[in-house]
Amino acid sequence: MLKLSQLALATLLGATTSQANASDIDDMQTQLKQLQQQMQQLQQKLDAAEQKATQQQQEIDQQIAKQQKAAEQQTAAVESKKEPQGIKIGGAVRTNYSHTSYDEDSQDRGGDYDFDIFRLNFSGDVGDVMLNAEIRFFDYMTAVKYAYAAYDFADDWQVQAGITKVPFGNWPYNSHNYFFGTTYYIGLEDDHDMGVLFKRKIADNWQLDLGFFKNDEQGGVDGSVDNRSDRYSYDVVGFRSADEGVYGDPGARDENGDLVGNPIGEYNTFSGRYGYHFEHDGGKTEVGFSALAGGLHDGVDRAGDYNAWALHLNSNIGAWNLQLQHGEYDYDIDNVNRMAVGAYSFYDSIAAQATMTNANIAYSVPVEWGPVTGLQFYNDYGIIYDKSDNTEDTWMNVTGVSIAAGGLFTYIDYVFAKNQPFVGGSVAGDSDETERRFNINVGYYF
Repeated sequence: MLKLSQLALATLLGATTSQANASDIDDMQTQLKQLQQQMQQLQQKLDAAEQKATQQQQEIDQQIAKQQKAAEQQTAAVESKKEPQGIKIGGAVRTNYSHTSYDEDSQDRGGDYDFDIFRLNFSGDVGDVMLNAEIRFFDYMTAVKYAYAAYDFADDWQVQAGITKVPFGNWPYNSHNYFFGTTYYIGLEDDHDMGVLFKRKIADNWQLDLGFFKNDEQGGVDGSVDNRSDRYSYDVVGFRSADEGVYGDPGARDENGDLVGNPIGEYNTFSGRYGYHFEHDGGKTEVGFSALAGGLHDGVDRAGDYNAWALHLNSNIGAWNLQLQHGEYDYDIDNVNRMAVGAYSFYDSIAAQATMTNANIAYSVPVEWGPVTGLQFYNDYGIIYDKSDNTEDTWMNVTGVSIAAGGLFTYIDYVFAKNQPFVGGSVAGDSDETERRFNINVGYYF
């Protein structure tokens, strides 16, 4: 606050009175006194106004602090009373019709219509821990697809522990159709094992998944299960000798209880998947690289090692989706060039080493046809070649359409394939015949 100096006024007055007549001096002194009194009164008023403003600001600050404290207390009370979400239950029932070129009895009947699966899904959270599980019931087996607990331990990171998905290749699937791609039947698509997975959510355009899997979902080579092929996803369960067939149980025993096969199991597997996302005109594309490596155990000692790698691309351009993937796998056991795999209560064989390539394309169309809301037309092609067992290539081409209609989801597929499981062959088959399968799978999801 500025104040007028009385000394400055007096000096000014002195300068003025030196030039004035003596008769005016008294009047000027009187005016000076009046002016000084007015200035003092004005200063007092200004000081009082400033003091009042300071008090009002203090009162406002105190009120704001009280309101902030009340809001914090209310938020804390709400959080303390927050109930966990709990676990939600969903699932699906699916049926399947097929007409094939390799089953004459089925052809005579005009194809077969069978029950496929009944499944239950569990998802939700208890506190800050998320839970997810899926169990599938078939006519011939029951299998857990995944079952894990998850926790977001940082803004961009989540950890999952239990039977969780092995990060490898195009995500979540390297295919569009009901039969998946050729990579599924060698254990490199939609595989789930027992371990820990660290997932970095998409941020700064990149995503990273790192996993350590102690063994497969059945506990490895000596897991406490009756049938090592009663599982959803493919895993190596043994190796084949040169004179052994393609479909035998590698853990079979003779009448004396002695092994007649060569059971093994995956263990201590590290897997990593990196994907870079970028946006462009019409959509988004991910390019990535995956790799895994682990050991093979025969129940007594380490029998060998295995590894795989893949380059992959998944691109959405308007209504189009393009998937490309190329890689190799290698099961390294001395003097072994054929492995046994198991899934769907069925044993099959694959080459111990091979190269794999996939090229898939799809086109999605939103529609309003009664309950039908979406169609996706696709053509998926995959091939496994340069096999260590010197057998013919395995390839599969699936042309089809998927139909979304409320809770119903239907695949209509026409399959051409050679040496392909579920299409009249085996990955270790050596046939020159091309087989065909027309398939309709209808599922109700709830």
